Amino acid sequence: MRVFSKQYRYYLATISAFLILLLSFPSFAAAKQIESLRFWTAPDHTRLVLGITSPVEHKVFSLNNPPRLVIDLKDVVFKTSMPAFSSNHKVVSLMRQAPRNKKDLRVVIDLKTNVHAKSFLLKPNADYGHRLVIDLYPESKQTSKKPAVVKKASNIAQNSKWVVAIDAGHGGEDPGAKGYRGTREKVVVLAIAKKLAALVNQQPNMKAYLVRSGDYYIGLRKRMEKARRARADLFISIHADAFRDQRARGSSVYVLSNRGASSEAARWLADSANAADLVGGVSLDDKDDMLASVLLDLSQNATEDASATVASEVLKNLKGVGHVHKKRVQRAGFMVLKSPDIPSILIETAFISNKKEEANLRSSRHQGKVAKAIMKGVKAYFANQQVPSTSTSRIAKSTYKIKRGDTLSAIAVRHRVSLSSLKKLNKMQTSRIRIGQVIRIPS
Repeated sequence: MRVFSKQYRYYLATISAFLILLLSFPSFAAAKQIESLRFWTAPDHTRLVLGITSPVEHKVFSLNNPPRLVIDLKDVVFKTSMPAFSSNHKVVSLMRQAPRNKKDLRVVIDLKTNVHAKSFLLKPNADYGHRLVIDLYPESKQTSKKPAVVKKASNIAQNSKWVVAIDAGHGGEDPGAKGYRGTREKVVVLAIAKKLAALVNQQPNMKAYLVRSGDYYIGLRKRMEKARRARADLFISIHADAFRDQRARGSSVYVLSNRGASSEAARWLADSANAADLVGGVSLDDKDDMLASVLLDLSQNATEDASATVASEVLKNLKGVGHVHKKRVQRAGFMVLKSPDIPSILIETAFISNKKEEANLRSSRHQGKVAKAIMKGVKAYFANQQVPSTSTSRIAKSTYKIKRGDTLSAIAVRHRVSLSSLKKLNKMQTSRIRIGQVIRIPS
């Protein structure tokens, strides 16, 4: 009887402890957590990224007087610190949070202006876990007609120079490849891009346009759109990617291929770069993106010849800086190269996965050497092109005399018309042309 009592008391104590644990478990384990909160400031929007333990149910809405954005999250606890915004931030002044209904969370963003907010969830990748992304776009203010006229005039003046769009790959929430010492691709390529832009602006007949000037994310299609709005005559995307084989080394220059990659490394790098849109997030409410993608792809072939020409010039000069991965221009399906009317190239400056080349990429001196080599290639390319004209003269000019080295697709690109319209106007069945031939240019 005594033995039974001891066992009984033992089981009773065990069950009691288990029940206490079971009752307390939901309060600390069932709730999802916000583990991190980061923000990135781009010229046109601010991106907030909430690192979460699992997907969350959330609601975003605005309040006025004063302007605020409210984010309600269901069954979530806050387990990190709030970021501090500088006093001169254009959109956000303060962020705060507090529990709501004992188990939910409310985050309030005090704003300096009204915003249009977009939110979406991202799945885990190699660098991050689950994330809730909220993009804040300041509501545009109505402007008078007078500033628009001034802006148009400045665009015409700008086109008396060759405009070179320089695109530093990745940025913000998309860090790109990572080296052995922790070097981030997005950091070193921006440094090279800025050095190249400075060299371009030193040329009397050129003007640089930095697609990304800071540490923020831009979608791949958006990069092309920004270059087109800047009326770029050349698009250069700068990268420093990684390969699974750490022995891979050297620089490479790529042009677009819709028919397949020219090597295994080309396929690997293209897949890696194109995945950037999955890292940064794709907004599903912009339903015209698919139509734009199709139209871009259909008209892409008009720039192929010009892209190959400038790529060859750049590769030739990169050989003087160090080892090149491939002696010829490579082809791969990089989405960022699919501009319909701008010759476009992508430069892998080095393999950041190679320890020696990672060290070079961290060197400001080596970054300058790479920028100078690219600049020489750009100068050589433009030296053989027709002097850039203003928008007015482009429209007024109706004929063109074929010169040595011309191709019909390059002429179409130069005059910002489609290859099909050029052939149709001149009643041409093929793209064959001869020196001295005079063709008509669509207005």
